[in-house]
Amino acid sequence: MLRPTLPLSNKLRFGSILSNNRMMANQVQENNSSINGVIQNNKDWALEMQVKNPEFFVELAKGQSPKLLWVGCSDSRMAVDVMTQTNPGDIFIHRNIANRVPSEDLNVLSVIEYAVKHLKVEHVIIAGHTGCGGIKAAMSSDSVGILDHWLRPVKDLYLANQEEIDRLPKADRVDRLGELNVIQGVSTISKLPVVHDAWNEGRELYIHGWMLQLNTGLLKDLDISVTGPKQVPSIFKLNAAEH
Repeated sequence: MLRPTLPLSNKLRFGSILSNNRMMANQVQENNSSINGVIQNNKDWALEMQVKNPEFFVELAKGQSPKLLWVGCSDSRMAVDVMTQTNPGDIFIHRNIANRVPSEDLNVLSVIEYAVKHLKVEHVIIAGHTGCGGIKAAMSSDSVGILDHWLRPVKDLYLANQEEIDRLPKADRVDRLGELNVIQGVSTISKLPVVHDAWNEGRELYIHGWMLQLNTGLLKDLDISVTGPKQVPSIFKLNAAEH
């Protein structure tokens, strides 16, 4: 079968477009020190890792078996591997605005399902942080575009706890709502069927709630860990599906 070919004029035009695109990409890269810095830092890091351990990337490419799932905020200051001094492959990570865990969000639910069911992580960490912009926005009546929809449940959480929060000094209110948001996330995950399936299999699976204190760089354990089904209301302990 003969393959259709482009007319010569189209080939020349297509080649010209590709050439122009390459030139523009190179020009953007040359003029953008931030991008160049990232790429160079990556090269330096890869070389350093290879020097330290020539087999590091060979082993890394074989697969992952992390023990921890981290559900945190997208805030650029939450550099998980840096502040926990962990390596690639140690932590499975999901991040979104205000580290929410909506029970109807297929994105976060898919991450949790994969981490718990397939990677068989032993710990799930919900991590918020002080001074969270998403939490602060949820406490305001100012519109933040599409984020208004995403943050509406955080507004509901604020209203449900407004009396407690408003008794606090203004400087502490955002962080307290951030803690309550983490607590809610831990509660939501502890009720998921995939989590109960793991517990029913006799696996050890712990769900924790932490807050990063940006002014110190330290993680604060909120001491709300769920370690098994005994800590979950019985109505959420679903029976195994019959086939």
